[in-house]
Amino acid sequence: MNLSVGLPRMHKEAGEKRDFLPELVSFLDRLGARDIVLEEGYGSGMDIPMAEYLAASPRARQGTWEESLAQDVVVVLRCPDDATLRKLRPGTLLYSMLHYPTRPHRVALLRELGLRGVSLDGLTDDMGKRLVENLQSVGWNGVQAAFRELTRTYRRFHDPGRRPLRATILGAGAVGGHAARAASRYGDERLRQSMLASGVPGIEVSLLDHDLTGHENYMLSKLEHTDLLVDATYRPDPSRPVVPNDWVAALPAHAVMLDLSVDPYDFTTDPPQLKGIEGIPEGNLDQYVFKPEDPVYARMDKRINTKHRRVALSCYSWPGVHPRECMEVYGKQVEPLLRVAFEKPLDELDEKQGRYFERAVARAESTRWHKANR
Repeated sequence: MNLSVGLPRMHKEAGEKRDFLPELVSFLDRLGARDIVLEEGYGSGMDIPMAEYLAASPRARQGTWEESLAQDVVVVLRCPDDATLRKLRPGTLLYSMLHYPTRPHRVALLRELGLRGVSLDGLTDDMGKRLVENLQSVGWNGVQAAFRELTRTYRRFHDPGRRPLRATILGAGAVGGHAARAASRYGDERLRQSMLASGVPGIEVSLLDHDLTGHENYMLSKLEHTDLLVDATYRPDPSRPVVPNDWVAALPAHAVMLDLSVDPYDFTTDPPQLKGIEGIPEGNLDQYVFKPEDPVYARMDKRINTKHRRVALSCYSWPGVHPRECMEVYGKQVEPLLRVAFEKPLDELDEKQGRYFERAVARAESTRWHKANR
């Protein structure tokens, strides 16, 4: 199919520096893209000059933000805001992290505007494994940052006479697995080697399945001895926190809480959607560490219980802490999924008998997902 592709920048927080690399432009050229429009300044957050992108394809050109949005296919990692979605023309194919299950308003808006979304976070193989993910970086980047804070809050952190540290990971899925491995290494191999050389006891990691977290007495006794609490759950009911704010009081004063699930608070739904650890602020790449006295708490919705606090970390995009490494991963994963759009119209994709990546794109396409989950 003879398609044009737009690559807009993500106009989010200043710390969001990620854009796809020139290798993706080269791939789009090989696919036969009619036109490849990169928004002015594309790649500048990672110090990649526009010349490298333009050298990757004779069909690539620099354009305005509006021009990058006016193409047949728009590819951007994080979903644009509602106002930007309204600028896309009907029929535009949007490849982006759309998070259908926790963003019902977004699904409805795509449908209202006549847009066809392919949710990068919803692309899975036939066994349900995500095809576009950087879950290892989610676990390692978040845990590394959390241990950095724990060295500040726990005065005995470097003491050879202290007990082993205890990390409690909520959720036994892929993110929880990466977080557990990262926690066993302090999230930083250099720190681990330093602690080992000094004879400091290591870390005891507990990985709790979501089903276990509903037992209050067990959880309170667990939290009393937890130095690092990590939410890596995927909840069937996001209106129910895994750790209600009242339970946070059981944590030691020096404990650090880490949000890796990064589900948003959403009071437009009934019942409202809450974070897994109730009371943690919503962070981003500009700020993902929140001390108990942080002024952000005064700006949070008063319906959120924030009475009990500890140092908390939350970031919408943990992989973005190391942007170039992150985009090397995402770029390679996205290529075969973009190829599908050039081979066959969306309505002709066969999610049952089609080829491997065709089936995945069909399942992640917004109108089909909406019909299947109404």
